[in-house]
Amino acid sequence: MAKKDTKKTTTKNTTKTNANATTQHDVQAPLVVNSQYIKDLSFENPSPISNLTGNEERPSISVHIEAQAHNLADRTFEVTLRTTVDAKRKDAQVFLLDLEYAGVFTVGKEVPEEYIRPILMIECPRILFPFARNIVATTSQEGGYPALLLTPVDFAALYQNQVAQEQAQAEKSSGKATVQ
Repeated sequence: MAKKDTKKTTTKNTTKTNANATTQHDVQAPLVVNSQYIKDLSFENPSPISNLTGNEERPSISVHIEAQAHNLADRTFEVTLRTTVDAKRKDAQVFLLDLEYAGVFTVGKEVPEEYIRPILMIECPRILFPFARNIVATTSQEGGYPALLLTPVDFAALYQNQVAQEQAQAEKSSGKATVQ
């Protein structure tokens, strides 16, 4: 029986200095996901029996998603993606789901200061969203309803709208009028 070669190959990031000496090169990722977790989850199902038996009218469902970030330490931030799903049939509450899904992110030192906010408000929510989407789907299904699959969200467009609103608010409060 032939033996297999089980020799492991290891690699290192190295760079050559001017003196031709090899040194270890530390490369930090521009964004590190330190952890992700459910910060708060609430599912209210006020009348499950009446909502699940014989009622074929589909509920109207409104979904509200927002992202918030706050600084924990030097270049380390907690980003929270809050998702609220409100399902009603006529004026009766079918279910109400409120989820705060969060992550702790560290932004690399090589990232310029002006890019930190867009990273926190676009890229971090984009990373968190699939996990929050899965929790919403599972929770609605466990509540006795079909799994609610949220459509993908364009966090870049949401961020651009938020910046535009902030600029308009700043112009309004400073008394400046813009000419178009």
